[in-house]
Amino acid sequence: MKPDAIPGRALALGTTVSIVTLLVLIPLAVVVLTASGLSVSGLREALLSPRALAAFRLTFVASLAAASVDLIAGTFVAWVLVRYRFVGDVFLDALVNVPLAMPTAVTGIALATLYAPTGSAGRVLTTIGLHVGYTQLGVWLALTFVGFPFAVRTVQPVLAAMPSHFEEAAASLGASRAATLARVTLPLLGPAILTGFALALARALGEYGSVIFISGNMPLRTEIAPLLIVTRLEEYDYQGAAAIATVLLVASLLALVAINTIQRRLAVARVA
Repeated sequence: MKPDAIPGRALALGTTVSIVTLLVLIPLAVVVLTASGLSVSGLREALLSPRALAAFRLTFVASLAAASVDLIAGTFVAWVLVRYRFVGDVFLDALVNVPLAMPTAVTGIALATLYAPTGSAGRVLTTIGLHVGYTQLGVWLALTFVGFPFAVRTVQPVLAAMPSHFEEAAASLGASRAATLARVTLPLLGPAILTGFALALARALGEYGSVIFISGNMPLRTEIAPLLIVTRLEEYDYQGAAAIATVLLVASLLALVAINTIQRRLAVARVA
């Protein structure tokens, strides 16, 4: 057998597999195995009760809406940070990471204090009929906040590494700025934008701390699935909690797999 050009492959691979297994696979497998102990009727009660369905509906709809806004806003902010130089650009760039660095409970308290009906922004918005605190709109706002850095940070390095001569060539051929953006820049950024969307979506699906303070946690109205998991745990319904967690786990994995598949197809199409 031809010796490996890179020494230590077997050891490195074995160590990598062991780390991933211990930190990721085993905990996830325990969740799924715990949920599998439910009977069919128990599984139906855990996942198809009106309360569970309402929590799933709010979680998925709000997460998709938040990730969609993050996709647009994150791409725009990444563009500004890469393409322009201005006073305070370093500070603005660092500010993007704040949602990642802040404890989620602090984020929730800050949003609730600001947007509650008695908060500084909440009082103003209430006068025009817009209620954010303790509503589904507040849930969406919290999920948008926590997912925003993922959308920026996945696009930013790709945009920074993108050669500018593609856009210059399009401009020299008479393409307008809008046409250059639509036909040159965005197709090249497509995989990174989709990755940011998937990461923001996966982050939103599992968010808990920043939401519970601003949502009001009202069953059938503003209760999210992660909160329902905690409620089931407090009721010692470990299998029911695991069943709900499995649904969120599967949804996150499907989103990541779908985006990765799209990325590979886009890469193949560009090569072809």
